[in-house]
Amino acid sequence: MSGGMTTAKHSALINYPNQASFGRVLPKNKIYEHSGANARLKALFVEQVEQIVWQYKLAPETVNLPAKPGVPEVQILRVVLKKQGVSFDVLKCIDGAVQFPIVFELEHEDKIKVIAAHKRPSDADASKWVVSDYFSTAWIPANSKRSDMPVVLDLAGLYETLLQRLIPLATRAHESFTALVERLGCVRAKQCEIEKVRAKLAKEKQFNRKVEINSTLRQLNNELEELSH
Repeated sequence: MSGGMTTAKHSALINYPNQASFGRVLPKNKIYEHSGANARLKALFVEQVEQIVWQYKLAPETVNLPAKPGVPEVQILRVVLKKQGVSFDVLKCIDGAVQFPIVFELEHEDKIKVIAAHKRPSDADASKWVVSDYFSTAWIPANSKRSDMPVVLDLAGLYETLLQRLIPLATRAHESFTALVERLGCVRAKQCEIEKVRAKLAKEKQFNRKVEINSTLRQLNNELEELSH
């Protein structure tokens, strides 16, 4: 599920500062080495990915914001695709190879999509990263106007603000960012459940069963409504 762009002034496309420009091509074989990619994953890279460019390195020395535990830097990676669409496994593989939080800008022809997962050190083992589901904008024209860099206090605040622009839910009062990401996961799971129940309803012939399934559907829709607001 993709959250559409919010408003123009809060575009997820950011005008990153020149001093943060890194502009290095990331060779696919380096990603394979660092993530232990299997043959299936390598085939997906070959089929879907034209080029990966390490576009910007948002670090204390490049954006003048202090690092925070879990967010020493934020990397902006441009992934040029061979077709409009990429497997989440490909993105997970890159996330696994690069030991920093990442925001991806996917490009295909004249379209662009911003996508990222919330990446944080594991509570059990700080050397390992926990990666959430991915959230993204819709595909938009590549020449769309970019927003100014968000005004924040540190790199953790910057990372959360960049991700928030991809999440189609408003933050609740006193809700931590991790809790917001978990709630989005619950919303997606509930939407999948609703789709399955709808499919079941469409196939059901018996009136009594239809009534029961409709009642379940109403309950699930109420739960979804509650989670979404």
